[in-house]
Amino acid sequence: MLKTLDLKIISAHFITIIIWASAFPGIRVALMAYSPEHISLLRLLIGSFVLLIIAVIRKTPLPELKDIPIILLLGFLGFTVYQVALNYGEQTISAGVASLLVSTTPIITALLAVFFYREKLSLWGWVGSLVGFCGVAFISVGGSTESFTLNTGIVIVLVASLSESIYFVFQHRYLEKYGAIPFTMYAIWSGTIFMLLFSPGLSEAIMDAPLNATLVILYLGIFPTIIPYFTLAYVTSRTGAAEATSTLYLTTVFAFLIAWIWLGEVPHFSAITGGLMTLIGVFIANIKKEDIRKENNNAHSIN
Repeated sequence: MLKTLDLKIISAHFITIIIWASAFPGIRVALMAYSPEHISLLRLLIGSFVLLIIAVIRKTPLPELKDIPIILLLGFLGFTVYQVALNYGEQTISAGVASLLVSTTPIITALLAVFFYREKLSLWGWVGSLVGFCGVAFISVGGSTESFTLNTGIVIVLVASLSESIYFVFQHRYLEKYGAIPFTMYAIWSGTIFMLLFSPGLSEAIMDAPLNATLVILYLGIFPTIIPYFTLAYVTSRTGAAEATSTLYLTTVFAFLIAWIWLGEVPHFSAITGGLMTLIGVFIANIKKEDIRKENNNAHSIN
């Protein structure tokens, strides 16, 4: 049973990483024809429509009235702020650098989880996280032709990372109460409500945009907008926020790989080296966590 559960968690991590990684080059393509606001709005409208169909089929109940304000806030942070800020940031920085900055989410999430929920992250967990972050930094510096300086785009994407981290940490109690799929539905619908502010001009933008850009947003709306949040919510409900986001460093590795295949952006040798550093960092963090988890389980069995 434990092996089956571990396999499910590993699969959920893998799906989350691959699909989320594809979003970064996808956004770059969509920005050629759409504004940052319209990308997020259309993406969330598509996602919300698909989720509405799923909700009707599953007969998903509505959340309790007392929980609606916090769900609206989390949806605003995790979807409205995150997506719009990321889109704006990618106007001036590459998909690779954007994925690097978003990969700071595990560090921010871990700090918030430790502070608010007393979750523990071992010394080796921090060491692995540091090595992983150094790896993605190496990737971005080596794989990008732009100067890595603190510009407006970098600051905006860091805001996106912070808002996403807050969402990941504070969704935990609601995942336990409603389940991963229903709560993620509530949050995406909440984020969509706030995005309706940018509805003016969307129909004209769709008419003027080339078909390939619109199809990319259709993909973003169905896949990166929905599936990774389900899989990550599933892992969070089983392992906690800090550990659930620990492997998100790998998103940068795959973002460069997908951009290479999709957009023809050939990564530098140092990007490959950075990818190996990232894998080693994630390995260190998670192997040591598994050892600690086993020790804790043994201690509980003795007690």
